Amino acid sequence: MKIIPITLLSAVAVLAGCTGFSTPPTTAEAIMKPTQGNTTSGVVSFSQDGDKIVVDARIQGLSPGLHGFHIHEKGDCSAPDAMSAGGHFNPAGTKHGAPSNAEHHGGDFGNLTADAAGTATLSIAIPASQITLSKSGANSIIGKGLIVHADPDDYATQPTGNSGKRLACGVINLN
Repeated sequence: MKIIPITLLSAVAVLAGCTGFSTPPTTAEAIMKPTQGNTTSGVVSFSQDGDKIVVDARIQGLSPGLHGFHIHEKGDCSAPDAMSAGGHFNPAGTKHGAPSNAEHHGGDFGNLTADAAGTATLSIAIPASQITLSKSGANSIIGKGLIVHADPDDYATQPTGNSGKRLACGVINLN
């Protein structure tokens, strides 16, 4: 009769029990609330898909046309104009630009396009090297502010894109 050490049996049992299980997907959400005097609101969800963070936004209460859409450095929407959310989230210290540009802030999501009814949807995939849904790290977006602006992002004006006043603010939280 062979004697197998308990630690080896324990390790085999743990490994056998783990087969078939995977890490649950990481998701986050920002509930967008209007700033003082505005009606803009909505929901923005974030999910990890391989080496990308997928951002899905549905915003209503906008004027038809383009509206800048960015992550901001602070998860504080307490000021009536949401200026408490600070400036753009820019952990890499890069220039502001379009999400398709080689150089841009990780939180530069471009423009939302609102239809005649004032509703905008956007789905964009951002490299996980630029932003992450982890709770820590320089490029973590958890606890950061998300802003919908009144005007289009011109992708050129530094450091903000000249997107105008803040219409809605939300804080990105893990689900």
